[in-house]
Amino acid sequence: MEAILEQVEQLPALLAVSRSSLVREWDSVTLDRALEWARYFQHLHNRFRTRPLLREALGRRLRRGQPSTLLSFPALGRSPQLLGLALLENRALPPAACRRLIHSLLQPADEEVGPESRSLPLLARRKAASRLLALLPHGPPRALEKLEPQVQAEAQLLLRRLQEERQEAEPAGEAAGRLCWLAGVLDPLPGPRAFKVVAAALLLLKQGRDTEGAGSGCRDGDSMDGNRESATGDEYVAGQLLSWLLGNPERFSAFCLFLPGSLVASLAGHYSQLIRPYLDLLTGWGSHLLYDPLQGQWVKSCLEKAELSWEELKERFSSLCRGSVQLRGQTQAALKHLEARDGDFKVCGLSVWTDLLMELEETLRKEAEH
Repeated sequence: MEAILEQVEQLPALLAVSRSSLVREWDSVTLDRALEWARYFQHLHNRFRTRPLLREALGRRLRRGQPSTLLSFPALGRSPQLLGLALLENRALPPAACRRLIHSLLQPADEEVGPESRSLPLLARRKAASRLLALLPHGPPRALEKLEPQVQAEAQLLLRRLQEERQEAEPAGEAAGRLCWLAGVLDPLPGPRAFKVVAAALLLLKQGRDTEGAGSGCRDGDSMDGNRESATGDEYVAGQLLSWLLGNPERFSAFCLFLPGSLVASLAGHYSQLIRPYLDLLTGWGSHLLYDPLQGQWVKSCLEKAELSWEELKERFSSLCRGSVQLRGQTQAALKHLEARDGDFKVCGLSVWTDLLMELEETLRKEAEH
């Protein structure tokens, strides 16, 4: 067993080399040897996946000497995919080795007959699809259209990985530790990119559930069980994404500030866990506005603290009020509470919440008339 543990310890090094300029010296034989090692790691995963103690030992050995590594036991099962993706993104790989790699991905070896091998062709196809999607002039309708097609492709890959992590974690009862894995994937990304991917993933989850619901007519017991299992999986994935987002107040603030108000409102309409934290953020941002009698409008009291202008604050509350009945009700209730806290004076310029509520009610009234 110690020999196997020592071999598993080489996976992080193999992946590190595959991302480096050292692959410039690789030929087809070297590439085949690397792919054979990846398939061997995958074999170890399939062999020990139902043995919790060995799973834990292999996971510890993967992280040995590299506490910050993102690898865990499930990574063994994806070794060919991880290696292939790293090499596909490495421009230092010589043309001959690159052609050999693509051939191996599209036409796996005969002995690879399991579901994992069928995912190898998907790796190349998804990589190509993410590039092709970036060339499309328009994305899907509704809230997703605010996010680039390539971001949507990355979100789909993230969702698939999360579902795989859930399935791998269930036999050993490791589901609680998946949030650490997700943080390890998202935290190194630039903030804007991570925020877009998470937003797209949450919207795609909701879109998928709506599609299933709309397409399900009369269903037998098996299909209903399958839908329940799918719903449970979606709830788990959404919970992981929301936990990462809400677990850090500064991260959530940056997320809401970076994304358009209409997109955040759409997310809050789908996931009620976001409503109260988002309203609290807007309350804090609005509290930094002061009324300027000379200009006759609300202005930022301190440029360093006031994240939103009056117009931006109004637009974000308007987006919330145009959402679901629940979202509109909670938003208006929050504004009325803030108005009452400031004295409930129906006079412009005394309370930002009074002025905001009056303008929103007038806007909603006009929209209803039309």
